[in-house]
Amino acid sequence: MTQSIKKFLKYNLANTQIRLVLILTVSVFLIILAVSLTSYHTSKSVMQEELSELQRQMLMLDMNVIDGLISETDKVAIQVALSDNVNKFLTSKVQNSYTNITETYQLLSTLISNSKYIKSIYVYDLTRESFLAIPQGFSSRKLTFDDSDWTGVASEFGKRTTLIKKRMVPEGAGAKGSSVTLFRKIMIQGEFKGIVAVNLKNDTLFAKLNPPIMNNLNRMRYIIDEHDEILYSVSNYDFDREAVSRAMDAQRKDDGGDITIQNSQLLINQLESPVTGWRYVSIVEQDSLLAKSKRVANVVLLVSIAALGLGGATIYYINAAAFRPVRRLKQLFSNYDRKTNSPDGIDLERLAGELFTNHAHLAQLVRESMSDASSKLLTDIYSGNLSGKRDIEEKWSRYLGEWTVAPVTVAILSIDRYEEWSRTFTGGDHSLLKFALANIVAELFEPQWRIVCADFGKDKTAILLQPRVEGLRCEKLLAESLEIVSRLLKFSVSAGISHTQTDITRLKQVMLESENALTYRLYQGYEQVIPFQEVSGHEVNEQPQYENTLDELIGAIEAGNELDSLEAIGRMVDNIRSQYGYPSATVTFLQSAIERIEGLRPATDGSSCQTYIGFDTLHLEDIKGELESRAIVMTQRFLRLTESKDFIMCHRMIDYLKQHLNEPIGIPEISEAIGISSSLASQLFKQETGETIYNYLTRLRIERASELLLKTNDRISDIALMVGYQHENSFIRSFRKFKDITPGKYRDMMRSRYQLE
Repeated sequence: MTQSIKKFLKYNLANTQIRLVLILTVSVFLIILAVSLTSYHTSKSVMQEELSELQRQMLMLDMNVIDGLISETDKVAIQVALSDNVNKFLTSKVQNSYTNITETYQLLSTLISNSKYIKSIYVYDLTRESFLAIPQGFSSRKLTFDDSDWTGVASEFGKRTTLIKKRMVPEGAGAKGSSVTLFRKIMIQGEFKGIVAVNLKNDTLFAKLNPPIMNNLNRMRYIIDEHDEILYSVSNYDFDREAVSRAMDAQRKDDGGDITIQNSQLLINQLESPVTGWRYVSIVEQDSLLAKSKRVANVVLLVSIAALGLGGATIYYINAAAFRPVRRLKQLFSNYDRKTNSPDGIDLERLAGELFTNHAHLAQLVRESMSDASSKLLTDIYSGNLSGKRDIEEKWSRYLGEWTVAPVTVAILSIDRYEEWSRTFTGGDHSLLKFALANIVAELFEPQWRIVCADFGKDKTAILLQPRVEGLRCEKLLAESLEIVSRLLKFSVSAGISHTQTDITRLKQVMLESENALTYRLYQGYEQVIPFQEVSGHEVNEQPQYENTLDELIGAIEAGNELDSLEAIGRMVDNIRSQYGYPSATVTFLQSAIERIEGLRPATDGSSCQTYIGFDTLHLEDIKGELESRAIVMTQRFLRLTESKDFIMCHRMIDYLKQHLNEPIGIPEISEAIGISSSLASQLFKQETGETIYNYLTRLRIERASELLLKTNDRISDIALMVGYQHENSFIRSFRKFKDITPGKYRDMMRSRYQLE
């Protein structure tokens, strides 16, 4: 038997045709098998990455909302702890005063009614073990208070002032079952006197955690506290207990990952709250997502096996026909395509081609599965991450393939008074409000327009528009959208609109047109729709000069003359309106004016310098008000200081510095000019200005050099001499220390900015 097999193999391997078929068959089998495995694992990796990012974003949104609610609850607890009535309850000899208990009860009732997340509030006296609670009322002993098992939490505080725990509420306490409770210390004169316990409504607190139904995926989310206890969980599918237990073990070791349990693949993500220390965990069953990839992999595997079987059948056929006449063999081979090396070459080519085509199509479907692909396209173009014409055209055809060749328009929406808006609404509400803004605009424009919205960060939202019917204009609909946003969302938005553009590779230029038009909000006011074509003809022949008025303002402030300073601001703003310079340059000047005003504040001043950084979203009148308020504060300060002898001496030194700025002066020359010693001069100057004489002198020289660099064509070495530096290298080092840039680059940067405007 063994000898027969050896002879069979020896004869077949000696045959050239059989060797060729065997090599081709094995090669095709291995190639198809490798492509099958690569296709499956690649598509799986891409889908897991995109799904994981989506889950993390949703967890982050939920965590921010719940953290915000916990912070609000802590503020309620602080308000209770600081209440005078609670203080009287904990310190007075007679606790059951009707008036005090009634007023405290009214306070707690008001706080509960004003929050839809609070179920009840307890105040516990550690010394007398008495309670004052809503809705239970006053109880002088623990034995008569139904829900008193939690009082042992007092020993768990340590150095912390707040604890958040899940506990069981007993029957008779109003609402039995589990409850998340926030405990806060009540400290009176440094002594731990009591505890405020705020019981939260679990269902309302964790309502945002409910997972949306998307693509029929089986999902589970839960929250774990610092003691690895599950605070809350929600699922749209009955997960196996073993799966949940193993998932919890996995996420304790890492932020998340991919695990397989009972033939089910689970994707795990988790985030830890910086506020509560809770961990937010998401589990997603991937079987339904990977089913199509597995199906393709199985089909390709079957094809590879079929190819292997076909090769074996061919070898058998060749072996069976080996004893036929040579003429019959030549006739048989002559019937096949002469372009192939074997009879089965055509089938194998077709099979491999179909496999690669299916793989490419599957990869494209995975990339297009991102819901915000078109928005990301706009963001990438705006940020410069996508600039090549070929790349833009390729992604445009992929994500916006249904759009026509009709012209497109870009509108940039910007939230007015952004700094005030960002302080009014909590961080978790920012993205929700901008999402609502985009939805309102999309609802009004569809279905007559094709529209894509993209969040450009901070105050800006971009809208890409293409009319479905020729001749439509977007200005009227956009103005209507801004009016609805103001009425429904209670904040105003302005918009800049670009020219229409048919070349999609020039979208970046169109976006810049919209932003440029938007800057004219400075002059036109809030809630305006500003087309670029209305402002594109604005040209400034000479750069407006406001420095003289600013110097007058600074002089009036330093003189303590409030009336003159306000009049200087009025003249400066009137001058800005009359000269009508480029908005970006005007905003830069106004920003520098604020910085100069705040620069008058010494470093030793207890109040901090709060430079307004959002002038680009303000109307000129609001900026004027900001300047006036800062000027009044600084003027009043200088008015108080003018009566000080030390202040007068300090200002004599400052005047000397300004008059001899181009001379190589030092502290001895300055103190001699004033008539005091060098040590006393240094002490007085530091006391009044908050900085050293040398540092102040260097700053004056650098500011003067900045003006000369911008307004003259003098060489840097000459400018160095003009501001008191004998060596050019010393000047360059000092300039870079103050400006973070060399003098030459500063001159080029500032001049190119003005040329662009």
